[in-house]
Amino acid sequence: MLEQLFGSRTRTRLLNLFLKHPEKKFFIRELTRKIDTQINSVRRELKNLLECGIIEEVIEVGMSQPRAESASSIKPAKKRLTKKNGDSTLRKYFRANPAFLLYDEISSLFLKSPLLLQKRFLKELSTFGTVEFAMLSGFFVGKTDSPVDMLIVGDVEKNRINKLISSIEREIDQEINYSVMKKNEFLYRKSITDRFLFTLLEGKKLVLVDHLS
Repeated sequence: MLEQLFGSRTRTRLLNLFLKHPEKKFFIRELTRKIDTQINSVRRELKNLLECGIIEEVIEVGMSQPRAESASSIKPAKKRLTKKNGDSTLRKYFRANPAFLLYDEISSLFLKSPLLLQKRFLKELSTFGTVEFAMLSGFFVGKTDSPVDMLIVGDVEKNRINKLISSIEREIDQEINYSVMKKNEFLYRKSITDRFLFTLLEGKKLVLVDHLS
């Protein structure tokens, strides 16, 4: 959903990273690793984000304090991202710019991204196999003490689930914990008031599929 709004997967992943870690600064190769994207795509989108003002460029000179620079174009990469200036080494970083006019609004949108993922999960669930019950908790509903973020009950292909979860984790820069159970296990654990299951079912949650009620 966010990719459709912002028109680029790389741009969306960069914004997500910057806005969820506004206190941090990143260098280009670090960004490339964190969002698992080609470095040329990262440079292109950094240029776009700098020009609109939602991020800023920071130049560190030796051990001195970083100073924020105005948005400027990013030239094609050279072999190293550091430059020598006399006896000083210049290092270029990027970080979120909280002074940007629409910073709060865009940041709020990304913080609500778990809600936007619900539609994607609903669409993908039918490809997992026979799903009897599925719910979201934890990260997706703002509950930090939930045992897992997602529970799926049924006869499903775990490889498909793993692939989807890994893809979403890279996009949102957030680890997602989930559990998969067979129907018989779920019903048994529910009948004995299993602590793990009881905590999930009685806590804050979003039920996506329920054929067991």
